[in-house]
Amino acid sequence: MYQELRKAIERPPLYKKMAEAFWDDAYISKQMLKAHLDPDFEGASRKVDFINESVRWISRLVPPEKQTQLLDIGCGPGIYAEKFAALGYEVTGVDYSRRSLTYARDSANKRELNITYLFDNYLEMALPQQFDFITLIYCDYGALNPEERKLLLKNVLAHLKPGGKFLFDVFTIAQFLTLNEEQTWESHESEGFWRGEPHLVLYQRWKYPDHVLLEQTTILAEGETTNYYLWTTYFTKDALLREVQAAGFDICEVFGDAKGSPYSEEDSTMAILLKKPQLKE
Repeated sequence: MYQELRKAIERPPLYKKMAEAFWDDAYISKQMLKAHLDPDFEGASRKVDFINESVRWISRLVPPEKQTQLLDIGCGPGIYAEKFAALGYEVTGVDYSRRSLTYARDSANKRELNITYLFDNYLEMALPQQFDFITLIYCDYGALNPEERKLLLKNVLAHLKPGGKFLFDVFTIAQFLTLNEEQTWESHESEGFWRGEPHLVLYQRWKYPDHVLLEQTTILAEGETTNYYLWTTYFTKDALLREVQAAGFDICEVFGDAKGSPYSEEDSTMAILLKKPQLKE
């Protein structure tokens, strides 16, 4: 038992994959949905005031009258998608959590919003149409390793119409520098976020080269030792620009966040608006 635990909690190699996709786990996805829908909690979605301001800004940045067909990748339970649809966008949402999509579809039906929701991995999606505008909001881009980011950008480019735009946000180096490596324990005598029965949780934060952070959660329960990995890459403006330009995008503008604040090197996030080049005549 000691050797098994010692191996489970040691520092893993860069970008080690999880054995299980926790976002579609029957129990954990239920807890994630609660977190997404909590208007005052910022661990899964932005707080409601930020989201409302973000949607208003986006609708001015890329007006629904001019950019009608919108693809929201990583849409979760449809928090942004519903607000986009209410403003007149023709919205398609893609996510890899069945529970979130079930909630999103039910909510859209209750609100009489015409939104198409698809269960799909946005790294592998091959949708039968192109879009005027694609969004990926709340720093999901940085959760991917470099090869996955290349694949995502390639896939987004393929799903955009010529002249179409792509908006996403990331965490910055300034935020990375505020974080330290740490290790904490929690004991749950009954249910918790990760399990519905008694268990221990070991949380570890590791820093890696090139501004990569790992949040590692180890679950110890009766007859079980499971690791969950959340990798995040933190970006400088120059590094992000190089990455998206290499993928074939034109740069429109860089912002301090996904509600249009002016960019500053001291900000914890930045958002970038990209454009697919027009076809050459």
